[in-house]
Amino acid sequence: MRAPADRETPTTDYSRIRGFMFDVDGTLLLSDRALGSYEVLPGAIEVLHSLKQRSVPFALLTNGSAYPPREQAARLREIGLPVEDSQMITPSSVMADQMSRLGMRRVLVLGTPGVGQALLDAGIETLYTADAEARQVDAVYVGWHPNCGMKDIEVACEAIWQGAKLYAASDVPFFATKQGRTIGYSFAIIGAIRRLTKAPVILTGKPSLRALRFVANTLGISMRTMAVVGDDPIVEAVMARRGGATMFGVTTGTTTLEEWQRQPPMRRPHRVLENLRDLLDAQSAFESM
Repeated sequence: MRAPADRETPTTDYSRIRGFMFDVDGTLLLSDRALGSYEVLPGAIEVLHSLKQRSVPFALLTNGSAYPPREQAARLREIGLPVEDSQMITPSSVMADQMSRLGMRRVLVLGTPGVGQALLDAGIETLYTADAEARQVDAVYVGWHPNCGMKDIEVACEAIWQGAKLYAASDVPFFATKQGRTIGYSFAIIGAIRRLTKAPVILTGKPSLRALRFVANTLGISMRTMAVVGDDPIVEAVMARRGGATMFGVTTGTTTLEEWQRQPPMRRPHRVLENLRDLLDAQSAFESM
């Protein structure tokens, strides 16, 4: 079965695909605003099971940083998604890798304890704004922080004025939930810090290429042989296009079919899936695997 012409880029070469990266919110599931419960989206369990049975490598990359990867993976298994701990990647996973590569050993985390757990697991000293040495750090890392206050922002700014680099798990304004679009807390926090410090922000989540490269290395493939499946043109689509990956856009999250069709080339998917199960109909994507 082939998608209608207006939903697919005719020249797309699916035969080069060697692995998949899936967005989570709006693609595989919808959470509530507090991230306390999940609704699995149609086709999500079926598609992941199919890839697993065919030994096709895949990973989940979320911009959500509230839970450590292993805890997030366990929560997804509870609702039926066949996800191993090693297949769950968060911006904190990328941040830990980035800091280790650069020899940075101390970070101030603006976020819940789950935001910093991957850093702790990597042997990085992780501080919070109440800690005495919170201003003497190599980096400030902003993640899921619904209770962020002005004192947190003040301490972060002071750390940056003393030389710390500014990193963010996510810098997008909204994500999809069961209640509709929900604001991204880190987007608002980063906005306040940058207005005060003028510091450039280094993104560890989507749509950064460092995140896409991290996933590709985890899967053992190149970025150009990866398929990215997601719901947001300024997040997954931009990342896929920048990295030369194949982009599949879904209509179950922030973007409708009509909105996908109106996107400029750098935000347009190679194919739009109105149901995630349609991914299994792209037979040419699997023939050479």
